[in-house]
Amino acid sequence: MSIKIYHNPKCSKSRKTLELLQEREIEPEIINYLETPPTTDELEQILAMLNMTPSQLMRTKEAVYSSAGLDNSALTARELVELMVANPSVIERPIVVANGRAAIGRPPEQVLELFKD
Repeated sequence: MSIKIYHNPKCSKSRKTLELLQEREIEPEIINYLETPPTTDELEQILAMLNMTPSQLMRTKEAVYSSAGLDNSALTARELVELMVANPSVIERPIVVANGRAAIGRPPEQVLELFKD
């Protein structure tokens, strides 16, 4: 089973989510998404798995949110995703992908739903 965590090691929720997985002997592929952001297609797939729009997955309080124009209501979903990939700090974290599904670790325990049958 392929398991990935889009992780920011400086984020306490992200660290706690990773720790929670590892306590359960789940060893995900760790992707520091600030250094290696998902591609536009990957982020669109993640959004579909989360059943979310790009706007719902954005950290609107990040300074780059406004400065990059992510608050422009005229942008299409594809344009928002492209801007999110170019400015990954606005992507909510952590995101765990497993079993063709995804979950955001807010709270961290929420990702455990991915591993229930």
